[in-house]
Amino acid sequence: MSLCIIIPVYNHKDAIGHVVEQLKPFKISCLLINDGSSEDCTAVLQQIAKQHSSWVTLYERAENGGKGAAVVDGFQLAIKKGFSHAIQIDADGQHKLEDIAQFVQASEQYPQYLILGQPQFDASVPKSRLYGRQFTNLWIWINTLSFTIADGMCGFRCYPLAATAQLLRSNTVGQGMDFDIDIVVRLYWQGVDMLNIKTDVHYPLDGVSHFQLLQDNILISRIHAQLFFGMLWRIPKLIMRHF
Repeated sequence: MSLCIIIPVYNHKDAIGHVVEQLKPFKISCLLINDGSSEDCTAVLQQIAKQHSSWVTLYERAENGGKGAAVVDGFQLAIKKGFSHAIQIDADGQHKLEDIAQFVQASEQYPQYLILGQPQFDASVPKSRLYGRQFTNLWIWINTLSFTIADGMCGFRCYPLAATAQLLRSNTVGQGMDFDIDIVVRLYWQGVDMLNIKTDVHYPLDGVSHFQLLQDNILISRIHAQLFFGMLWRIPKLIMRHF
């Protein structure tokens, strides 16, 4: 198994350096995807890539395209470099990166599975985000006719790239904050098995969030609706999967 880490970055200049330092002990190649960040953030990313050139690669997107667009570019780069699996993490430092070892171990044991972070929140989580997440997970259970996916929005995952590449050849997945939801449901429809790993999530008080309450909730509602209509003609197949 050949594994890399993909981090989409958009103006997280204060957090990304600390995140990369935390990754160093794992000795895993890291792909930083600069999603059209500011000049200040871009300079920080270029410095990080130069300082850690033996294991960090910086990919520069010409303009901001959204989280999904950045992660998909990361997938394409990882596939081109010959990696078999990619761990996706966020750039803001909210994930417990020590748990990467568990994701790696799970992927080695179940190489065809999508390994999903199942977030365990502390008091720092905004209540609006928590309730919205519960609503989203309800729709994911409806659109898969399954409780297999414990959380469909966590950005801490390990993807089997062969199955992911197969999906991307035939589908255009969400480009923004709808990405995590869209791709996990479509991979489930494709027949990919899932494994959930509990992991602590902390929202830094000084963290930078690009979640736009109205715009992104509309985007997420739209993807739930699209997936629902896509689920309807898959009902027989989804039911048979339980047997």
